[in-house]
Order: sequence, then C-alpha cells, then structure tokens
Amino acid sequence: MDTGTAAKVKARQATNDVKPWIRGFARMGYIAKGMVYVVIGVLAAQAALGPGGKTTDSKGAFTTIASKPFGEALLWLLALGLIGYASWKIIQAFKDPDNKGSGMGALGSRIGYFSSAIIHLFLAYNAVSIIMRAGSSSSSSKQSWSAKLLGQPYGQWVLGFVGLCFIAFGIYQAVRAYKKSFMKHLKQHEMHNQEEWWGKRVGQFGFTARGVVFGLIGVFIIQTAITADPDKTKGFDGALSELAKQSYGAILLGIVAFGLIAYGIFMFVIAKNRRMNIS
Repeated sequence: MDTGTAAKVKARQATNDVKPWIRGFARMGYIAKGMVYVVIGVLAAQAALGPGGKTTDSKGAFTTIASKPFGEALLWLLALGLIGYASWKIIQAFKDPDNKGSGMGALGSRIGYFSSAIIHLFLAYNAVSIIMRAGSSSSSSKQSWSAKLLGQPYGQWVLGFVGLCFIAFGIYQAVRAYKKSFMKHLKQHEMHNQEEWWGKRVGQFGFTARGVVFGLIGVFIIQTAITADPDKTKGFDGALSELAKQSYGAILLGIVAFGLIAYGIFMFVIAKNRRMNIS
C-alpha cells in the first residue's frame, strides 16, 4: 500500500470515530449557519441590485425567515441547528478533535471555539425570541452594550481592544482564504474533483467577504472608542450599509453580498465533508 492510499484509509478510519448522533447534530449546525449567511447575502444582493432588499444581520435574517410560509417551523429547525453548531464548537474546545495540542496557539483556538459556541447559542436564543415575538431592535442592543462599556473605567481602552480583535479576526479570515487552509479539515479523499475545486473557490470568496465585514465592524468599534460615541458602533448590517454608501457602493455591496452567499454555500460543503475525529 503506497503512502497516499494509507493516508486515505487512515482518514476514513478517523472519520468513523465519531458517534453518529454527534456527527449528525454538528452537520445540521453547519447547514443552519449556512442558511443564515445565504439569507443575509441574498437580502444584501437585492439591496445592491435595486429595491426589495436590505442590509441586515442574523436577527434580520431570522425575521425575514419567520415572515415566510412555514417560516416559524423553519426557524425552530434553524435554532436547533445553531444549538448543534454550538455543541460541536464546545466539543472542539474541550476534546480537541483536530489534534491541535496544548500550545499557546492551540489554547487560542480553543478559546475561539468556546466563544463561537456562546455566540451561536445567543443566535439560537434570538431565533426563539423572534418566534415568540420577543425580539428587540438589533441596532439599539449594539449601541447599549457599547454605551455601558464606555461608562466603565478604562471602557474606551477595552472597546478599542475589542475593535482590534474584530479587525484581527477579519484579517485571519482573509489569510485563510488566501492559503485555502479551510480545506484541511475536509474529507478531500472522498470529494469529487469538481466538488473539491468549486469548494476551494467558493470558500475563498466567502471567507474573504466575511473578513471584509468583520474588519469593518472592528473599525467602527474603534471609532466608538476614540470618539466615546456609542452611535458609531455598527454590527453586520451597519457594516454592509456603510459599504453601500461608498463610491461604487452598489458594486461593493453586491460583491460582498455574493461573497456572503458563497460563505453560506461553503458551510453546506463543510456539513457534508467535515472530518470529526472524536470518539
């Protein structure tokens, strides 16, 4: 048996180490996350192309889904899927299925996984809140947390650090796109050549667009820290709106919007092909 074949056999064996219900729950989570990004991207693309769309964030995407026929049932499924995604991130944080080890870099990754779990549990809560008609304005909540932070000792410094973290995360997404490192945890040995080729391109486009948006959010948070004005704080929807206000804004917004759709589609690719090496 040659080295390449042995590696493929080993990869298949590792993939089968995961209990089926954990694997299914995690894959459902990637699908749910992908659907949220696709909806955000489609609405932004409609806004770029003409009337009928809007720049929005995850809560806006949930509201749009809920307004459609059978929307509440779909939103329940999305909430369950987001809980599944959060559960997988917790497993990544504590069980180390990707064998990152125990170094400083691995510790940073684990903290990131756990933070992602908290964020997606909050998104699931938002989805359920909208179903129960208990959702609130996303913009006011963004401004309130930044206003509260500004009122604390060293609040501006903390807010500036948060903004730098967002920018760093945006750069990290762009680097992942350039290096195509997002492919390393996929079962490429089981992917068809065309699926692998398109997966790389869609992933590169999607991670780049996501990096742009998170980088912009970081810039706005730093502006809030410098000016001590919580109205400067903008989330996903605000970042997209600011893109639309620039020269050739419709073109810029359209490119990023289709990039977000691409990121959502890549989540479907991950759902099908992600290696989950944990017993």
